[in-house]
Amino acid sequence: MRRGSNYEDIACEYLRGLGYEILTRNYYCGFGELDLVAREGDELVFVEVKGGVDEEFGHPAQRLTPKKFDRIVRCAFRFLEENSLDLPFRIDLIVILGGKVEHYKNVSFW
Repeated sequence: MRRGSNYEDIACEYLRGLGYEILTRNYYCGFGELDLVAREGDELVFVEVKGGVDEEFGHPAQRLTPKKFDRIVRCAFRFLEENSLDLPFRIDLIVILGGKVEHYKNVSFW
């Protein structure tokens, strides 16, 4: 099993513990991939998951670049369109670092 999948498993367990409903994992579209799509109440949450064992090469959150963020936004709109959804949404970042979960809600580069 690849490490990214392990980090996504941890993120799913964490979100479920907070009452989120996981709708899908690894949604692919022509623009890229959404790691997780979840629902918290009436809001959709598109979740990017990053992980690492330490910060030797920088904090995993630094790998969420403006270019990657743009791909996530494009995929989010595609997901909404394909599923005929008209719901508010946000983009969250979950970092798994050394077994600890860090949850950044409503991230943006705008």
